[in-house]
Amino acid sequence: MALTRTAAEMVAAARARIDEAETADLIAQLDDPDLVVVDIRDIRERQRSGFIPGSVHAPRGMIEFWVDPDSPYHKPIFAQPGKRYVFHCASGWRSALTVATLQDMGFAAAHLRDGFSTWAEHGGPVTQDTRD
Repeated sequence: MALTRTAAEMVAAARARIDEAETADLIAQLDDPDLVVVDIRDIRERQRSGFIPGSVHAPRGMIEFWVDPDSPYHKPIFAQPGKRYVFHCASGWRSALTVATLQDMGFAAAHLRDGFSTWAEHGGPVTQDTRD
């Protein structure tokens, strides 16, 4: 079966139309009370690799429903006026597709271009807190 569009092509198209945050810039903004960092990785990834302190865990498969105020699964964290949302995954592929979808829904967000994969290398704080 031949695909008409590859995953890489979809990610490239998403990145061409969404806001991308650089790792160093996001690290510098972590103390901003208007910033909400959203981790869309699987819970096992977070447990294995750690996560950004204070980040919100929102599995990718539920994002559209958690953001939509008309959904029975809506989460109030996504209905805070004046907040800046930055989504991330491990490498930036899933978060790019997620933010493009949210943008299509009218939800303003950005994504961490390189994902969590280079976070610690750039000096970003990581927690292994297992209460998540």
